Amino acid sequence: MGSFVFQTVPHILVQAGAAASLGEILKSRFAPGRVCIVTDAFLYRSGLLQPALDSLQRAGWHSLVISDVQADPPDHVVLEITDRARAFGTELVIGLGGGSSMDVAKLVAVLVAGHQPLDQMYGVDKVQGQRLPLVQVPTTAGTGSEVTPIAIVTTGETTKSGIVARQLYADMAVLDAELTLGLPSAITAATGIDAMVHAIEAFTSKRLKNPLSDALAVQALQLLAANLVPACQDGSNVQAREAMLLGAMLAGQAFANAPVAAVHALAYPLGGVFHLPHGLSNALVLPHVLRFNAEAAAPHYAALAEALLPGVQGDHHAKTTAFIRHLQELITATGLPMRLRDHGVDEAALPRLASDAMQQTRLLINNPREVAEADALLIYQQAY
Repeated sequence: MGSFVFQTVPHILVQAGAAASLGEILKSRFAPGRVCIVTDAFLYRSGLLQPALDSLQRAGWHSLVISDVQADPPDHVVLEITDRARAFGTELVIGLGGGSSMDVAKLVAVLVAGHQPLDQMYGVDKVQGQRLPLVQVPTTAGTGSEVTPIAIVTTGETTKSGIVARQLYADMAVLDAELTLGLPSAITAATGIDAMVHAIEAFTSKRLKNPLSDALAVQALQLLAANLVPACQDGSNVQAREAMLLGAMLAGQAFANAPVAAVHALAYPLGGVFHLPHGLSNALVLPHVLRFNAEAAAPHYAALAEALLPGVQGDHHAKTTAFIRHLQELITATGLPMRLRDHGVDEAALPRLASDAMQQTRLLINNPREVAEADALLIYQQAY
């Protein structure tokens, strides 16, 4: 088996309706003080945050809501939010929203507490010092950011850069399925498939794959595959929504320790150049990367097929084919358009996307099969 290290968030609460008691929940672990809630404008305007804000006030917290987060947050937005949080005298940071809000919350907690410039943090284990107390409250079942030590920032015009460091693990994650009720079907599908990619890539990662990450990835994939379509079909299905949140969190724990690979490497340029949501970008390239990887990863894909399709027959390659087909059928059942051309991607840009994907060396080194630029271009062409 070999030695391995496994890390995760030390305290996780899964409870429908927990956001309405957030102040009391936090008071049981932290001394009430000045709390900064990092979120996006849509969530703030929707009123979804109000029960949590009311609870914080009742419990004696002084709150500042910063709702400036945008998808694929640019570095200057991170710095502007940090300045406001610092001026407020923030003592605890809450990330409340999707992956972008939680990623920015991680960086705000580190930047407010220290003096290291953001541009010195990019890469793996480059963060110095500690951070403010940090709590994550996801409103989508996808990124798993609430339990990962990773933050993704848009640097320059189109490049997405990662910061990976132990300081980015939160102190606590609160999973409240009621916050995800009514999420549109397309967002539910894209974020859910993103979580499935996390599980699949963790299970097949060439580096740091271990028995704990494997067990979490399998459990996550089973939960996600069984509940993705029900959650898309009925936005009020709280049982399906909670299962999706739990699955996304388990997948997050898995890939935080056994990192993701080529699906993400090819997804990032789609977000950077065409501003496609991260989960959608993953979904669009997923089946094609799986087929590319099959010659190297068939035994792993076969094991995942057995977990999802009891009684599946044949050798590793037959089971791999059944696994990929099953995933495509699930995606089709969600109604999500699955061609790059359906989402405004210009065919003439595919060579540039392939070139950009090659810059994601942090991810590509984890892929079970080496990916050359020509391979990336072929995958994009197949997805087009």
